[in-house]
Amino acid sequence: MPSNLIFIAMSEWTLDYPPLFAWFEYGLSHIAWFFDKEMLVVQNLNYASPATILFQRLSVIVADVVFFYAVKECCKCLREDKGKDLLGKPSFILTVLLLWNFGLLIVDHIHFQYNGFLFGVLLLSIARHFQNRHFEGALLFSVLFNLKHIYLYIAPAYGIYLLRCFCFTQKVSGFSVVRLVTLGTIVLSTFAVSFGPFIALGQLPQVLSRLFPFKRGLCHAYWAPNIWALYNIADKAFSILGVKFKLLDINKLPKASMTGGLVQEFQHSVLPSVSPLATLVCTLLSILPALFRIWHRPNGARGFLCCLVICALGSFMFGWHVHEKAILMAILPLSLLAVESREEARIFLILSITGHYSLFPLLFTTQELPIKIFLMLLFTIFSLISLKTLFRSVH
Repeated sequence: MPSNLIFIAMSEWTLDYPPLFAWFEYGLSHIAWFFDKEMLVVQNLNYASPATILFQRLSVIVADVVFFYAVKECCKCLREDKGKDLLGKPSFILTVLLLWNFGLLIVDHIHFQYNGFLFGVLLLSIARHFQNRHFEGALLFSVLFNLKHIYLYIAPAYGIYLLRCFCFTQKVSGFSVVRLVTLGTIVLSTFAVSFGPFIALGQLPQVLSRLFPFKRGLCHAYWAPNIWALYNIADKAFSILGVKFKLLDINKLPKASMTGGLVQEFQHSVLPSVSPLATLVCTLLSILPALFRIWHRPNGARGFLCCLVICALGSFMFGWHVHEKAILMAILPLSLLAVESREEARIFLILSITGHYSLFPLLFTTQELPIKIFLMLLFTIFSLISLKTLFRSVH
């Protein structure tokens, strides 16, 4: 893999994932050569031959094998009574909720991302913790973080859970240094493999600038439905009212528009502009109660999963430059809780309906409109009927 890869900026689509994902793509490139070697020429921007499209689609499908295996492992973690019909089996419902998740379908197979593969690693890591295979779970998450750093937001849930429920044995007074050192070795080894070569070449600052491009602005080009979208709307409304009632001078307002669909930094017109540090503080404050909960009142792997979902939601609501598809980081893990608790099932239905609807703009052409409506309705109707049937049979 070329050592100058992280400096290439010929296209707007620069390498902004952690190094392990670059190695993943490097491996794919050796297979892509047999389909159409012209797609590997860096200068061929927007190259889309039939062979290239075929390879890209096949690579996503094959990579999703990891997701299929993870779903199977998650189903093994469920409590299930024998002899029930399909809609009375949590494992069947969970399988459908994960494999046929509407949001993942359009993000992974239509909008084209390797999110299925990445979420597969996440779900497999969660399953390993339910199976008390904590070292494997930690290794998988460490690998996942080095594949896509958006999972940094749920790292606190992993850190607190492993420290409290795995390193502290039986009671708080008992602490296993061996377990802590082993976990530390796993994490540091993974990061050494991923970032080591770039550190040796003195390229770490360039890698970090690609991973954390704060100049992209508070919101993505298409705003995620979070607190900052409301903040932007409020700022716009105040500026319009201020000009209308002659409280503000229109010539002194910022010229750039947050509604222009561009990825860049903007200044708010009336309300204070939000910095990356402010979003970090808000995110931490939103997840602290969940972290305190699993520290003081641990509830095993289930408590960890609840905390993970809250961390994902907190980062989605208050994070910097949040993508709309980040809502899947909460919806997919919440599926595991939805088939075990009536209350979590209600939360899942609300979150999946609103979260999936927010993904509609990813498919923006007229001919795609009936497809996305049909697929979301199909998934939503199944979710409603299956979960209602499941908890009716339980109670």
